[in-house]
Amino acid sequence: MRKVVSLFTGAGGLDLGLEAAGYETAVAVEMNKWACRTIRANRKWPLIEADIHDVCSEELIAAGGFEEETPDLLIGGPPCQPFSKSAYWSQGDTRRLDDPRADTLTAYLRVLRDLRPKAFLLENVQGMTFKGKDEGLNLLKNIIDKINQETGSNYSFNWKVLNAADYGVPQMRERVYLVGARKGQEFIFPKATHYSQKNPQNDFFEDNSWNTAWDAIGDLQDSIESQDPKLAVSGKWGDLLASVPEGKNYLHHTDRGEGLPLFGWRTRYWGFLLKLAKNHPSWTIQAQPGSSIGPFHWNNRKLSMRELCRLQTFPEGYKIEGGRSEMQRQIGNAVASLMGEILGKHIRSQFFGDNVDLNNHSLIPKKRSDLPRPEPLEAVPEQYLELVGEHAAHPGTGKGPVAILRKAKVEV
Repeated sequence: MRKVVSLFTGAGGLDLGLEAAGYETAVAVEMNKWACRTIRANRKWPLIEADIHDVCSEELIAAGGFEEETPDLLIGGPPCQPFSKSAYWSQGDTRRLDDPRADTLTAYLRVLRDLRPKAFLLENVQGMTFKGKDEGLNLLKNIIDKINQETGSNYSFNWKVLNAADYGVPQMRERVYLVGARKGQEFIFPKATHYSQKNPQNDFFEDNSWNTAWDAIGDLQDSIESQDPKLAVSGKWGDLLASVPEGKNYLHHTDRGEGLPLFGWRTRYWGFLLKLAKNHPSWTIQAQPGSSIGPFHWNNRKLSMRELCRLQTFPEGYKIEGGRSEMQRQIGNAVASLMGEILGKHIRSQFFGDNVDLNNHSLIPKKRSDLPRPEPLEAVPEQYLELVGEHAAHPGTGKGPVAILRKAKVEV
């Protein structure tokens, strides 16, 4: 088994995928108590429950048994809040990695420098690559260059934004993945294997369309978990959900949709009253959704924890600890495990020369052939009819009320 050092482990989504690809988590670091309880309830990985800034590299070496060898792989998904200190670190001075003011990204780099794993894999939000917001990406490249100069390593640096649905995950989830090898091998990201039905890639021998929400959770819609009263959608807008079609959101009820004009175009968050469609991958699972933020089940309820785990391709039977909000946070912040399995196999093949099956994966859901029709729509409840009328559309990026208020505060 290839040995992994796991930082910011969370509920273990990435580790579980690598486990399926033939890796073993030699040591994991996670500070959230509920995520730690989840890990301990399911696996016997050596776990350090602490902030990575308080864990010295020597402790990681001892806990993982790396006194005489280096780890095969360093992994992690540093929390995706803005890298507030990246300007301070912009020069790539590796001495500063030991500074307690370092942020989560530089903590990851400190471990990379000190443990010198044979390869690394880092996952983060797509926004890390946006023009004008790529300081975290530039910082990473800067410091890795410095690490190479100071340690004699030759870490490569390859990144790509991948949509999990393109690889068989039944969920639209775009994230950036960064991969490098100590000996300098360039990582070739695997090609997409699944495609939208609107843009099919002809294969006469198998169905290579996206895996859908129905494929993943269709057998659970009448399960005991689905009957839990706690899954009912409450709040001001809960009763309106049944009037939104599968795969749609509140935009259905605007002057550009097919429902009643209850809202202005793009005046709400995308996830507002967002519903799954049986014949489409799930929308991105959120870590901290509000009472009216989806995705919701096509049966007009919240998704059960088992359904959320299925959509994230966790191994069947994996148990998440905590209350509803804690469980949702852990699942929503996790890496889809199937992505870990696929990337882990390609890393083994390309960097280590291991003989692995790159075409068949244990965590991919099986396609179902019993797709039912969409659920019938209900009429808009009477309490919302007073909203029918003309509503101004959102004025555009930087011109909305929140942006104007923010600008006013800066000027003051």
